Amino acid sequence: MTIAITGASGQLGRLTAEALLEKVAPSEVVLVTRSPDAIADLAERGAVVRAGDFEDPASLAPAFEGVERLLLISASFFRVRVPQHRAAIDAASAAGVRLVAYTGIGNPSHSNPGVAAQDHRETEEALLASGLDWTYLRNGIYAESLLNGAAAVVASGQLLTNAGQGRTAYVARADCAAAAAAVLTGQGHERKAYDITSADALSPADVAALFSELSGRPVEPAYVDDDAWVATMVEHAGMPEPLARDIATFGIAARHGYLGAVSTTVQELTGRAPVSVRAVVEARRGELVGAGAASG
Repeated sequence: MTIAITGASGQLGRLTAEALLEKVAPSEVVLVTRSPDAIADLAERGAVVRAGDFEDPASLAPAFEGVERLLLISASFFRVRVPQHRAAIDAASAAGVRLVAYTGIGNPSHSNPGVAAQDHRETEEALLASGLDWTYLRNGIYAESLLNGAAAVVASGQLLTNAGQGRTAYVARADCAAAAAAVLTGQGHERKAYDITSADALSPADVAALFSELSGRPVEPAYVDDDAWVATMVEHAGMPEPLARDIATFGIAARHGYLGAVSTTVQELTGRAPVSVRAVVEARRGELVGAGAASG
């Protein structure tokens, strides 16, 4: 059985490749990437590395040749990635791929206000219409994303949020990779949707308390409305306004209860408990005080 991963040089792609190489012969692992040189070390371990680019659909069918199961890791940019995903699905069908596992997001419903929900819903619909077997891997928000800007939060003592009291179910990327590897190498996962989360659904107050505990500095949540959050990101973080408004929709989704559901799927698929959010942050706790130390 030959298994391929798109975006194999990315963070989730590399972790999943590592997990697969622990389960199957390297010659059965095909790693598709725009940057083959970035995973030369995995090629040295025997994995098959092929060039493939969502923006060049003609490159995808040859990249998927001989593949039976494919992990389609979602592309990075909101609003433009659905055509890329459709190109990959079409190429997979043309190449004779039997199963496509897709990394989406929890609850990609029509009512979900998060900007990512529509992209993932439309991709899931494209898979459903393709005639291929599919598995939806609906990953929670990556716990590692909490470290983005965390040092500045600790330095200021305030975690600015438009999520209100809403909770978010986080997940370690390594657990997403382990779950994907289990699906790709296992049986009975066709036409199933899995929510992939840790056991943690944290409110902004919980995150602030975690930052405070692990940094040794007081951090409190600062609750603002959506427009104020966007304005702060634009004026003080230098974020382009369209991107800030897109990111703000995650807070809106959390506030309205769309991001808080936790699951036991990691345990069920991998046989071990998921990594906690605390463990993810604690492993990188030095990043919490980087900017604060520099600021005195």
